[in-house]
Amino acid sequence: MQIFMAKITTNFFYFSPPNQSYGEKFASYKPSTLPIIVSSNSHSSCTINPISASISKTIVCKTKNYNAEISRFCEVGNLEKAMEVLYSSEKSKIDTKTYCSILQLCADLKSLEDGKKVHSIICESGIVIDDGVLGSKLVFMYVTCGDLKEGRRVFNKIDNGKVFIWNLLMHEYSKTGNFKESLYLFKKMQSLGIAADSYTFSCVLKCLAVVGNSRRVKDAHKLFDELSGRDVVSWNCMISGYIANGVAEKGLEVFKEMLNLGFNVDLATMVTVLSGCANCGALMIGRAVHAFALKACFSKEISFNNTLLDMYSKCGDLDGAIRVFEKMGERSVVSWTSMIAGYAREGVFDGAIRLFRGMVREGIEPDVYALTSILHACACDGLLEIGKDVHDYIKENDMQSSLYVSNALMDMYAKCGSMADAESVFNQMPVKDIVSWNTMIGGYSKNSCPNEALDLFVAMLQKFEPDGVTMACILPACASLAALERGREIHGYILRHGISADRNVANAIVDMYVKCGVLVLARSLFDMIPAKDLILWTIMIAGYGMHGFGCDAIATFNDMRQAGIEPDEVSFISVLYACSHSRLVDEGWRFFNMMRYECNIEPKLEHYACMVDLLSRTGNLSEAYRFIEMMPVAPDATIWGSLLCGCRIHHEVKLAEKVAEHVFELEPDNTGYYVLLANVYAEAEKWEEVKKLREKISRRGLKKNPGCSWIEIKGKVNIFVAGDEMEKEVALCGHSEKLAMAFGILSLPAGQTIRVTKNLRVCGDCHEMAKFMSKTARREIVLRDSNRFHRFKDGRCSCRGFW
Repeated sequence: MQIFMAKITTNFFYFSPPNQSYGEKFASYKPSTLPIIVSSNSHSSCTINPISASISKTIVCKTKNYNAEISRFCEVGNLEKAMEVLYSSEKSKIDTKTYCSILQLCADLKSLEDGKKVHSIICESGIVIDDGVLGSKLVFMYVTCGDLKEGRRVFNKIDNGKVFIWNLLMHEYSKTGNFKESLYLFKKMQSLGIAADSYTFSCVLKCLAVVGNSRRVKDAHKLFDELSGRDVVSWNCMISGYIANGVAEKGLEVFKEMLNLGFNVDLATMVTVLSGCANCGALMIGRAVHAFALKACFSKEISFNNTLLDMYSKCGDLDGAIRVFEKMGERSVVSWTSMIAGYAREGVFDGAIRLFRGMVREGIEPDVYALTSILHACACDGLLEIGKDVHDYIKENDMQSSLYVSNALMDMYAKCGSMADAESVFNQMPVKDIVSWNTMIGGYSKNSCPNEALDLFVAMLQKFEPDGVTMACILPACASLAALERGREIHGYILRHGISADRNVANAIVDMYVKCGVLVLARSLFDMIPAKDLILWTIMIAGYGMHGFGCDAIATFNDMRQAGIEPDEVSFISVLYACSHSRLVDEGWRFFNMMRYECNIEPKLEHYACMVDLLSRTGNLSEAYRFIEMMPVAPDATIWGSLLCGCRIHHEVKLAEKVAEHVFELEPDNTGYYVLLANVYAEAEKWEEVKKLREKISRRGLKKNPGCSWIEIKGKVNIFVAGDEMEKEVALCGHSEKLAMAFGILSLPAGQTIRVTKNLRVCGDCHEMAKFMSKTARREIVLRDSNRFHRFKDGRCSCRGFW
């Protein structure tokens, strides 16, 4: 037997260290030069002729060089030459290692076309690829080159128990947003008994953070407990998993457990834990983490400082955030943005604007988050002009194409009452999402443009499916118009699409029925809601007050407190209003004192206005005047106007003249107060004074706000203005509510309630006419004016002459 030695290049299978990514961690081949002994009686394809060693060497080179040559080209990254040699070789002589080398190179160079050719050659050569090495390499090549579908097809055909290939597919599915498929692979992996590692765990937690399932997070924690060789990466993933799924408190518990077991923390741990403290308002833990981080020398890291000041800001410690910000040696746009958002969150809007200007002055270019934060500050404080300056900056820097910026601009304009500017931004947006539509619909509703809100809602239905926010925005428009038919249609849509569970939507539905005059149905829906919040209770209390049921409003207020919900400023305004419209003087004083001394709520102008209105309506005019003089805050025109209205009801001319001086001083251009005083003089038959007032109104060029009434018939809102021409109707005589009621009697079927809404207080003549109509036509008429509801039936009104 002859023996010879030759040098060839071979590959040895090895794994990358654990800190590499999924693609890097995949098994690869490392070239190595070793002496190979070839024997004539071995099973090698290279046999030695004992007669001539030189001829033997020639034969060996012809057969062995295909693998070696392809490997050399792969080593230097020459895919083209490697493919040429592969095409010219005897395919039966190419071994698995060589195919793996060239597939690795295809993956490295993202050459899917060549990878597919290699796969085709493998199949044509009859090589079985269901083993873990070649099959896994094929999957790796396809996934790396972006063909996840083909990679999955190959994966399904091979019997692979190696965790890294499972991690690779799970990671790729999560990258493409298919989190459910990633979790499906994880479940299948568990069922096959394949042990997960920290990379599996990291991927699963990221998917669960998006899917948002607390039960699955518990399953992940169970996997975490079973995980051998837990490291800082797996601990960080477990903490962030809980925080991302809204269970920050549990994430902080895991962090404490991590420290107790003696595991070291890294920067990612600190940043994640501080985010959790910010999410759940755990200021004390956040401060402890701050102290811990200072000792561990993390305070020089800008990402840590940014998260730290954000934590202080979100936990309500603005001074702490300012201290961190001022001590930062290096500030990024994130640092400035966090501080601007912090000022805005605490209501220090001038501080937010000052910081934004300083940011621009220092040459820091604001990003989308900074711009949306400063626009939010302008929106909350009604700073329209500053908001317009920010808009100019956005246009100068060509940032209006951002969907988030455009939405924030619309929100700012809407909250500042400039719907024309909001509409301009909306119309110029190349792409709109549901937030864009909701912002405009909500803006129209809040700015007394209900018709525009309903028109835009109809247009939205052609492009998007409304969500709960849309419903909560459009229902107030129906309530404003008292458009009961349209409101019922929207209520039906809500029920069909399962949106009624949304608390804001449920509140808006009850409010809509209250303001459309269907109090019984509103109460029925109110009783059906199991978890009632303060807003819902306040809606019901205000509803009873609007309909003149003061005792029911008080009973509902008491029920609310018995349910453990404490009233706020708005709740007291509602119950005081109800007392005012039901002549409940003693009860009004009781609630006013309860607010001050029992609930420690300092009265505002609205509360004082309710008390003055209550005293004035019940004829306690002198007491109302003294009450105003003793107020700790300066009274506004509304408060004096309430007393002036009381003077008219009770024919107190001298006091009316005295009160009018205060009113005209505060609002000299409000025609309504001049008309009110003129009515006082007219009822006292002081016609000369009436003439003087009318001349004064004429000289000042003042015009009375025209009375307007509307009625909904078959989903169409019909509008009436006395003595004026409208697009839908021409009214030539009579007050608008008379025309609307007459139109309702003529247009609606017998027995159907006539529902009319007026923008001003109903006058005495129209009130009497409504009683007459209800009796002669035998129809129930519900009239909502600017003060309250009037329900006319059989010649009587629910207000009992007190409005």
